[in-house]
Order: sequence, then C-alpha cells, then structure tokens
Amino acid sequence: MYGEDDLLRLSGLQHFAFCRRQWALIHIENQWRDNLRTVDGDLFHSRVHDSTQRERRGNTLILRGLPVVSHRLGISGQCDVVEFHMDANGIALNGEEGLWIPFPIEYKRGAPKPHHADELQLCAQALCLEEMLCCSIEAGALYYGETRRRTNVEFSPALRAQVQALLEEMHQMHARGYTPRVKPTKSCNACSLKELCLPALQRKRSAAGYLRRAMEEEP
Repeated sequence: MYGEDDLLRLSGLQHFAFCRRQWALIHIENQWRDNLRTVDGDLFHSRVHDSTQRERRGNTLILRGLPVVSHRLGISGQCDVVEFHMDANGIALNGEEGLWIPFPIEYKRGAPKPHHADELQLCAQALCLEEMLCCSIEAGALYYGETRRRTNVEFSPALRAQVQALLEEMHQMHARGYTPRVKPTKSCNACSLKELCLPALQRKRSAAGYLRRAMEEEP
C-alpha cells in the first residue's frame, strides 16, 4: 500500500506505455512543452471535465471529472466520464436508489492508435474504481473525437496484469529518479517534447561524449 506522498499521476501511465523517456521528462524532470496536439487535447478535455455536471438518463447516471485513487497501485487521477448503469448485480451509491455498475469512459481527441496506451490508462481507472467502490468492472470505453465513436475495452486478466507491471516499473524509476536514454522512433516527430528530448542529436552522440570533446577543445 502506497502513502499519499508516493502516489503517481494516473495519466502518466499512458505516457509511460508510449515512451518511458517521455514519461520521465514530464513526471521526474517536470519538463513540458505544448504543441498543437496537446493544446487541442486540453481544449477537448475541458469540455468533458466538468465535475459540476451530474446527469441522469433513464437507468444511467453520468458523472464527469470523477477523482479516483488506488493506494494498492500507488496512483491517483481523474476519470473523464463514469456512467453508472442500474443493474441488480451492481453496488449501492450514496443518494441514489437501486444498484449500479460503473462504466468508465476516457475521451481522446484523435483516432484509435496502433499501440495500447489508451486501453492501459482506461484499465487503470477501472482498477481505481474497483478499489474505491469495492466492486468488479468488466469493461469501459474509449471515445475518440476524430471518429466520434466509442471503442469498447474489456478489462481482461492480461490487460490488468500489464497495468500492474507497468505501474511497478514506474514507481521503481521514480524512486531512482531515472530518465532512460533516448530510443528514436518515427513517433518522435509528433512528440511535444521533441525539442527537449533531442532524439536525433542523442542518437548520433552521447551527452558524456559531447562534454568530453568540449573539454578537450578548451585551450
């Protein structure tokens, strides 16, 4: 069980799964730089993260910007949207009649991606909700702004295990204050931290080598 001071940001799991160096630059070194994609994403989420909105549609209760935490996994964050569907096998909610099953929904500005970073982040949200509400959540959904469609995600044992393994690695790296060396890929071109990470420069020569050469050149 992790204490309050040891909690990592849940949103960092997506960064970590996509690029461990990107995650370390943001969450260990506190470096950040916006680009068109990040600004557009912030605007997209600002329309979703309105925690004052509590909507009821028939047998569905919709909450937005719901804070979540897991002391077992050592993360805290916020769910974009959680739908609670009335179901006889669900759980009781304070101030609501009947029983309900949570269904987390994460909003993304673009389209479905070839990697599974979005699914991992959504599953982590579900694990937080399970711990907080003492329930079991089988599935959730990713809503992509480009396609304007939901993609359902099943929280399989394999996906849950991958989330837990990545979070353990995140905590280990955070405790060490370790930033991995660059491993350039084609995804680097779209990264908002490209100018801070300098993948092309570091691919050609190491920082230690650069410093050594600079010292040798001094008169």
